[in-house]
Amino acid sequence: MLKRFSLVLEGELSHFLQIIKDLAESTRCIHRKNPNLYDIPRTLWIPTHHAHNRIVVFLYPQSVEVTQLHETLGIESEIDLTIRKLKDWAAPRPVEKNLLTMSDTVYVHPEPLGVVLIIGAWNYPWAVTVGPLIGAIAAGNAAVVKPSEVCVHTAKVMEDLLPIYIDKELYPVVTGGVPETQELLRQRFDHIFYTGNSMVGKLIMEAAAKNLTPVTLELGGKSPCYIDKNCDITIACRRTAWGKYTNCGQTCIAPDYILCEPSMQDRIIEEIKKALKEFYTDNPKTCADYGRIINQRHFKRIINMLDDCTIAAGGENDEANCYIAPTLLRDVKPEAKVMQEEIFGPLLPIITVSGVDEAIEFINKGEKPLALYVFSSDNKVIDRIRDETSSGGFVANDCLVHYSISSLPFGGVGNSGMGCYHGKYSFDQLSHLRGCLIKKLNMEGVNNVRYPPHTPKKLSWNLSVCLVFFGLNGCSDLFTHFIS
Repeated sequence: MLKRFSLVLEGELSHFLQIIKDLAESTRCIHRKNPNLYDIPRTLWIPTHHAHNRIVVFLYPQSVEVTQLHETLGIESEIDLTIRKLKDWAAPRPVEKNLLTMSDTVYVHPEPLGVVLIIGAWNYPWAVTVGPLIGAIAAGNAAVVKPSEVCVHTAKVMEDLLPIYIDKELYPVVTGGVPETQELLRQRFDHIFYTGNSMVGKLIMEAAAKNLTPVTLELGGKSPCYIDKNCDITIACRRTAWGKYTNCGQTCIAPDYILCEPSMQDRIIEEIKKALKEFYTDNPKTCADYGRIINQRHFKRIINMLDDCTIAAGGENDEANCYIAPTLLRDVKPEAKVMQEEIFGPLLPIITVSGVDEAIEFINKGEKPLALYVFSSDNKVIDRIRDETSSGGFVANDCLVHYSISSLPFGGVGNSGMGCYHGKYSFDQLSHLRGCLIKKLNMEGVNNVRYPPHTPKKLSWNLSVCLVFFGLNGCSDLFTHFIS
């Protein structure tokens, strides 16, 4: 089993992947017919419970419960849904017929893609790695799992435990850093599923293009949060503070900045400060529910964003412990450092706008975000922002919770990614939806109208069929002129 870069250097990777492809192909029909396929995702339940003690070392050094809430409960829910619904998802899907195929069988047949490369991220290392793996397994694929090297402990958990509970030949775990990932990307996979930032996403897409490998890119961006004057400000600020500072701001769909009218800024600051005290006490550094920055490199990156900003609350930090307090920034200018890239940390800038028109204009000047949030009691405001902007997901009067709904597609658009997953969307994303038509060999007389020679009589009959089927009776004079 290939796990170490030393084996990659020895040139065994191509051979290793070929073995996986052969195994996947040999079990292809078995997977589609064998009901045991529906039990494969269940084996992922056990390793998730071993993950807590390793994950919390980095992000939540004092709280196992927080990690369980953010990481493993969602995975267990996804597994349960997949087991219950997989038979329906994998079944042929009948589609509408036309006049020429009324007596035939027409359907969409989901089939496995082959071998999927899953490259995970570090901020929710279990959820964003095993989540796509559930979809890959459900769709009948083999998969190579590459956890993020940044979260070393979680990668070790996956490397040690996943092979115990799921087929280690069909679902191997490859650990390592950038060199290992680059070597994996030189190989030909049938699909690549990457979660991370846009810069690396472009490199993934470039590597995949050499083999015309399709990709799912779950990226990020600067997700706006517009707080309208017509809303319950206290509730809006509580929910925004929760969405922003969960996991110390290291969430791809966290509100990146607030847009509001100038008259609301002071009230918003005070309400968020109240929420922070309620959530994390007067000293977030000692609070078990408040996390840490993943490493010192990201700590320095985030701290550098404060250079040209006015701190309204927070700002305390401790580099040795990778701690940055929940921080509010007021009167932030669009050209400030903090507005030039996704923050991915506990800084929350407030930018003032004259109203919803300027808010929409500001949002549309930037890249399309992974999420967009609006708080308002006015449905017209909500509808306007939804209809006049574009984002991966749209949520009114809350933050983050759309991620938990398996019946919604989760994914980006434009610079925030492509493709989607969760629930049935994971299954479809990692399947080839094959169009199938099973035609009878009788009634050949009906088919004579499509065979040469194409006489005016045959053409007239074909056009008449089109007129009836597509409801184009009003165009009959045009077609009569055309064939005359």
